[in-house]
Amino acid sequence: MLDWKKAPKPIVALAPMADLTDAPFCRICKELGVPYIWREMISSVALVRGNEKTLAMAEISDFERPIVQQIFGSDPAIMAEAAKILEEKFHVDGIDINMGCPVRKIVENFDGSSLMREPEKAAAIITAVKNAVKVPVSVKTRLGWSQDDEILEFAKVIQAAGADLITVHGRTRSQGYAGVANWQRVADAKKAISIPLLLNGDVVDAESAQHALEISHADGVMIGRGALGNPWVFGEIIERVGAPLAGARAGAAPKMADRIDVVLRHARYQVERYGEKGLVNLRKHLPFYFKKELKAQYPNIDFTELRSKLVRVSTLAELEEMLKA
Repeated sequence: MLDWKKAPKPIVALAPMADLTDAPFCRICKELGVPYIWREMISSVALVRGNEKTLAMAEISDFERPIVQQIFGSDPAIMAEAAKILEEKFHVDGIDINMGCPVRKIVENFDGSSLMREPEKAAAIITAVKNAVKVPVSVKTRLGWSQDDEILEFAKVIQAAGADLITVHGRTRSQGYAGVANWQRVADAKKAISIPLLLNGDVVDAESAQHALEISHADGVMIGRGALGNPWVFGEIIERVGAPLAGARAGAAPKMADRIDVVLRHARYQVERYGEKGLVNLRKHLPFYFKKELKAQYPNIDFTELRSKLVRVSTLAELEEMLKA
């Protein structure tokens, strides 16, 4: 069983991103060396009601482990029941509670970062989930709703309620994903608690990961958007900061042939999981794999045209042919 206090430091993890960190992408990241995976959030209400789509999202393959499943909701009893289902039916290695999502439709239902404005309810949710399961319970949150010092007290609430680990995104809900993540404020939060803390926000490569750890003194980093189209980032970070390596491969960003190989593997995993229709979901990932920054290295490739074609791909054969060309 995971024990975040005893886990080798620094911890390097894939962040949960809605509609992006599903099983196929998690598998790619695991193959390229990420030690820990936080799966995309799922609704506690939908899980308890037995929603087929949600149950399918919760299915886990052994190659993803150790894996932490994130859930969202605002009812302590329902959140506890959802956590129980995840532990008993899907045998997750950990439960993460979303208290940081800034998206309006989540916040309007009093979920996600909205819970930062209701510390008593947030504490009740954490305690209920903690009492319902044996696996470790973590919380992902932000610096605050509107002020970046709100985390200093909220982190204490999270710890007192029984959480085993906290991840702090270095922005407020009001900022969304704009501006610069405040790693120094994350350092202040780290000083306020004794449970392990992971830093999230603006960690996009090995250099930024090392800098973030030096400033924050966090127990690890969680990478989200920096991993899109760049699952090699985990190997680069692990090599730089000396984190424990997991998975079969790691290292610097690849040559084009290796990049194409990973993209096609990702596509095949999509088809295995969802059937050919899964390639529609893959369209969200494909442009990230072929960013305009690659133009300097490969001046003969029209990446703008390539990306415009990739977002319309609908079959595996079509994608293979396109990338061969």
